[in-house]
Amino acid sequence: MAIARLRDLFGAAMLFGIYSLLSAGVFVILDAPDVAFTEAAVGAGISTVLMLATLALTARSERPSARPQWLPLLVVAVTGAALIYGTLDMPRFGDPDAPVHRHVAPHYLQQGPIETGVPNVVTAVLASYRGYDTLGEVTVIFTAGLGVLTLLGLGRAGGAMAHHVILRVVSKLLLPLILLFALYVQFHGDYGPGGGFQAGVIFAAGFILYALVFGVGTASRVATPGALRNLVALGVLVFGGVGVATMLLGGDFLDYNALAADPVAGQHLGILLVEAGVGITVAAVMTTVFFAYAGRD
Repeated sequence: MAIARLRDLFGAAMLFGIYSLLSAGVFVILDAPDVAFTEAAVGAGISTVLMLATLALTARSERPSARPQWLPLLVVAVTGAALIYGTLDMPRFGDPDAPVHRHVAPHYLQQGPIETGVPNVVTAVLASYRGYDTLGEVTVIFTAGLGVLTLLGLGRAGGAMAHHVILRVVSKLLLPLILLFALYVQFHGDYGPGGGFQAGVIFAAGFILYALVFGVGTASRVATPGALRNLVALGVLVFGGVGVATMLLGGDFLDYNALAADPVAGQHLGILLVEAGVGITVAAVMTTVFFAYAGRD
């Protein structure tokens, strides 16, 4: 309610970040650390930075609307009522007799570690059982990045805070640790919370921190626009290429069992490759989007 009523867009962006951080805490309480990880990194982290970068191109305060507000209010009310009506026949929260807990979830929990060899069931579901859906998500991120580039371009302007000695020293100390942690999240996602989405956002956060302190122009020389554009496409190609490779080896699209003589080894290899593709695209898109905003006058 506070966010909806605020005219101060800077305050609204800060409240959005706090709201995302609190949501991440709720996900932790609900034993969903992977979702909490993503919410904290994307919602409280990257999204807040992009909102602030957007404000640098516009104004801090929202202008009062000259149009009547009753029509948007009516549309929102009708849509909300329809959504609430659609939930009336849903099972109660946490109901063990819900269909998802009686049919799909038991197979994932009991057979997932055996069929994929991956202890983290979330990674097994996202990268193997639901590989088609995850490929679609990566494609959506790729398309969104292209859309932002088309609208804004990728400039080299933007200020820097490199004259602040403390910020410069602290960022140089933190950046290797951030990138190292991103690698850990990328390659430990099979065994604990993490994976390509979270690792890609953390990688991007490291580059964005560098750009904020040393300037977009300096950061663009480290991660050049051409390299970023290639990486945006490379991740999607890696993901889709794994599916093509499984077909050429006699399996179905994204059937990782065909990648090795041992099906479990094939699952491990396939999940590793597609998660790497996800991480590459997410990191490149997030960094490119920030550069596109921050690099404009």
